[in-house]
Amino acid sequence: MRILFCFFSFALLLSCSDKNVADVEGTTTMTDISISRDSADWWKNANIYEVNVRQYTPEGTFSAFRKHLPRLKEMGVDILWFMPVHPISETKKKGTLGSYYAISDYRGINPSFGALVEFKDIVDEAHGMGMKVVMDWVANHTGYDHVWIEEHPDFYNRDAGGNILVPADNEGKLTDWTDVADLNYDNPEMRQTMIEDMKFWVRESDIDGFRCDVAFFTPDDFWPVVREELEAIKPVFMLAESENAPHRNMNAFHATYGWSFFHMLNDIAQGKKDANAIMEWQEKDAAAFNQGFQMSFITNHDENSWNGTIDERMGEASDAMAVLAFTLTGMPLIYSGQEAGLDHRLQFFEKDSIDWSNLKKAEF
Repeated sequence: MRILFCFFSFALLLSCSDKNVADVEGTTTMTDISISRDSADWWKNANIYEVNVRQYTPEGTFSAFRKHLPRLKEMGVDILWFMPVHPISETKKKGTLGSYYAISDYRGINPSFGALVEFKDIVDEAHGMGMKVVMDWVANHTGYDHVWIEEHPDFYNRDAGGNILVPADNEGKLTDWTDVADLNYDNPEMRQTMIEDMKFWVRESDIDGFRCDVAFFTPDDFWPVVREELEAIKPVFMLAESENAPHRNMNAFHATYGWSFFHMLNDIAQGKKDANAIMEWQEKDAAAFNQGFQMSFITNHDENSWNGTIDERMGEASDAMAVLAFTLTGMPLIYSGQEAGLDHRLQFFEKDSIDWSNLKKAEF
C-alpha cells in the first residue's frame, strides 16, 4: 500500500507558491498563513478538499467529521467542498440511502448528517482555522419529493403527456437519472427562486461559494446572474463541474473541472500516451483558461465510485500522477480518504465508511 500523505504535503506547499515566497522573504511563516476572508482573490493560491460526509466516518455525521478539522488544517487544506448536505428525496430514490444529488429541500439539512446549527459550527470553526467552505449546488434538477413538484409544477420540464422529464445530456439524449426531475430554465420565476435559495446559504451559514453540479446542463446565461447576486452579499468562489469554453471564460466561474488533464494522466499511466502529452496539454488546453483556471485531480466522488480507484486506473504511476496533479497549473483537489490511500470504490447509494487505518503522518 502506497503512503500518499507525504506527496500531498509536498505538493500542497508547492501549489501555493506565493505563500512560499512570503516565507523566504521573512514577511510571514507557513504556520501563520490563513486565507484572508476579506479578499476576493483568496482562491488564487488555494487547494480544495472534497468532503463526503456520509462515508467519512462510521457515524456519517457533521459532528463526527468535525473532529477531523484540525488534521485537515495541519495537512494544509484551504477549501472544504461539501458534497450536498440537503435532505434526499425518498420518492424514486436509488439504493437504500439515495443520491446526494436528488434533493428534496434546497434550504434543508439531511437529518442523518445532523442539524443546521452543526453545519454552521463547522463553517465557523473552519473559518477560524483559515479555511473556506463551499457547498455542492445542484441547479439542474431536484428530487421528486421537492416542494416545487406540488407548489410550482411549471418549474419542471414535461413531455406532451405532462409527465416530468429526467435530465437530458447536451445532445438531447435522456439520462438514466430516474431519481431526479429536470428543471425548466425557460421559467424566470424558477431561476430567481433558485438564486434566492443559494443566497440563503451565504447569508445563513456564511459559506464562501459553490461547486456547481453539471453546470454544463444549465443555460450559460444563468451563472453570471448568480455570481452577481451572490457577490452583492460577499465575495464568493464559484467552481463549475464543466470544462466547456463558456464556463472557462465567462464572468461566472473562477475555476472549472480539469477533465482533459485528468484523462491525459490516466492515458499516460495506462501507456496510451507518453510524457510528451503533458507539454502538448500545457500548450493547448491550459492556454484556454483566460479568466479562471482548472481544478486538477486524479480522483473525486464520481471517478472513485463509477470509474475505479486511483490504483485501478493508474497502477504503479499513481504517486507520480498525484504529484503532477498537485504541482502543475490549477487548483489541486483531494477527495475524502485519498490521503489514506483509499483503495476501494465507495458505494454511492449505500453506507460505506472510509477506512482511515492506513493514514500515516508525514515525517520530514
